[in-house]
Amino acid sequence: MGENASMRRGAAESSRDEKLDVYIWDMDETLILLKSLMTGTYVEGFNGVKNVQEGVEIGKNWEKQILSLCDGHFFYEQIENHNKPYLDVLNRYDDGRNLSEYDFSKDEFGASYDDDNKRKLAYRHRVIAQRYKQGLQSFLNQETKKDLDELYDMTDKYTDRWLSSACGFLEECSVGNGGTSIVAADGLNDSSTTKCIHLLVTSGSLIPSLVKCLLFRLDNMIAHENVYSSWEVGKLQCFQWIKARFNGPKVRFCVIGDGWEEGEAAQLMQWPFIKIDMQPGSSHRFPGLTLRTVGFYFSVVYGNSDAEDEKE
Repeated sequence: MGENASMRRGAAESSRDEKLDVYIWDMDETLILLKSLMTGTYVEGFNGVKNVQEGVEIGKNWEKQILSLCDGHFFYEQIENHNKPYLDVLNRYDDGRNLSEYDFSKDEFGASYDDDNKRKLAYRHRVIAQRYKQGLQSFLNQETKKDLDELYDMTDKYTDRWLSSACGFLEECSVGNGGTSIVAADGLNDSSTTKCIHLLVTSGSLIPSLVKCLLFRLDNMIAHENVYSSWEVGKLQCFQWIKARFNGPKVRFCVIGDGWEEGEAAQLMQWPFIKIDMQPGSSHRFPGLTLRTVGFYFSVVYGNSDAEDEKE
């Protein structure tokens, strides 16, 4: 599904000759905490120090906000049964029509998967991409934004800064490579030595995953075209698309997540895999994960890149 389009897109990007580190992230219980709050598993390692019900309520509040945003601004009620692995997959069906006065409630978008419906779905994907790039402030009022900020701060405090530490680490990956934390339109961070890009491969549906990126403040570091849903195709297929898209002699890949599927897929791709461990005090959680730790995993698979450069 969408493989040919992804390969064509990859052809241009794989011609890069500069160094590039590609970080491939899982979302839930890696960059964010949600399911583990709602089930209470997050607090299991804290020996009663944290209030389980407080975490459950926080998780329920996030779930409510995610669904509200999906249905209210991202067409999810209409396209829930039309999940795709990434937003650009139907670009060839988009004729570029001006959508400023297009009535999405009356275009008779249906369940069939003919070219007409693919075009209508491509329109929706285009609007979703635009709203993602513009950010929450472009369509939410100040009161709603304030409520979301308070929920974020409450969650960050309850999880000992897991959310803000994860966001900070994404930026640190870029700065640590000698680059800048400002992301270009293609999601790449420029650096005099190594470029860095963050991609998300999640087993969740695409639209809720994009909404989570916005709500959990990940959109500044992860561009919409770098969000993949493995719901139908599996993580290995997504990794293969990413390999084709960014492949090059100086490209390194690293997978970071908490699940068996991304670990197994990373092993098959012969990429380093960092398994997130939620236990307090672990060095493989947030806060806790460091560039030094990531560098160790890179060196095990790829060797010491600095030493290789000196040989050249």
